[in-house]
Amino acid sequence: MHHVKKQQVMDVLEASSPSRILPFDLHDKQVVIFDLSKNNPDMQNLDFADTATFTAYITAGLVKNNARIGIGKYNEDREMYHRSKLFAGKEPRTIHLGIDLWANAGTPVFAPFSAKIHSFRDNNQFGDYGATIILEHHLEGVSFYTLYGHLSRDSLTNLKEGMIIEQGACFAHLGNEKENGCWPPHLHFQIITDMGEMKGDFPGVAALSQREHFLTLCPNPNLILRVERLKNDPH
Repeated sequence: MHHVKKQQVMDVLEASSPSRILPFDLHDKQVVIFDLSKNNPDMQNLDFADTATFTAYITAGLVKNNARIGIGKYNEDREMYHRSKLFAGKEPRTIHLGIDLWANAGTPVFAPFSAKIHSFRDNNQFGDYGATIILEHHLEGVSFYTLYGHLSRDSLTNLKEGMIIEQGACFAHLGNEKENGCWPPHLHFQIITDMGEMKGDFPGVAALSQREHFLTLCPNPNLILRVERLKNDPH
C-alpha cells in the first residue's frame, strides 16, 4: 500500500509546477551543499551539543562558498543526532528523511502548492523541530503532506486546522536557535504520503533498520525543490 502511494505521489509531483518555498534560486552558485554524513571527517570532530559551535560550522561553510543558503541532504546517515536524547534509544535514529535549507532566521517560507493546514505544534525540546507546520495537498486526485520544521514561534500565531493556504503564499518564517529546537537556523522540509494519526509532528529522522519503511512514507523532497545537483542522489 505505502509503495503504491509513494509512486502515485512521485508521479504527480514529477508532472507538477511547484512554487519556490524560500526566496532563493536553489540552482545558482550562491548555494552550498553540505556533507553532514558520518563519512565527513568534520562530523567526527564537531561538538554538535554546542549549538553555537554547530552554527559557526554552518556559517563558515556558507561564507567560504560565498553562499546565501546551504542544503543538507535527504537519506543521509548522520552523526549529529547524538546531540539530543530525542534520537537515542535501543537503536539510535540517524537517517535524515527531509532536506535541510540553511538560511537566516526570519527568512519567509512559501507554500509550494495550494494547501490546507493539516496541523501545527511547537515541538519545544532540545533537538526537536520547535515550531512545526504540516500542510495537506491534493493534486490530480492524490493527497500528500509537506512538513516545515524549525520555524519561528510567530509562525503559529492565528493558525487554524483546515485554513486554506494559496500556492506561493508566505505562511511562515524560519526561527532562531532559541525557538527552533536549538539548531542553526534552517528549514527542515519533508514530504509525507501518510500522516496516520499524527498531528503537528512526524519523524524527521529514522533508525537504520527502518530506513526503507520511512523512505517509502517520505519520498525525496527534491521532487518539489528540484535542485539539479541533488538529482543523482539515491531514492
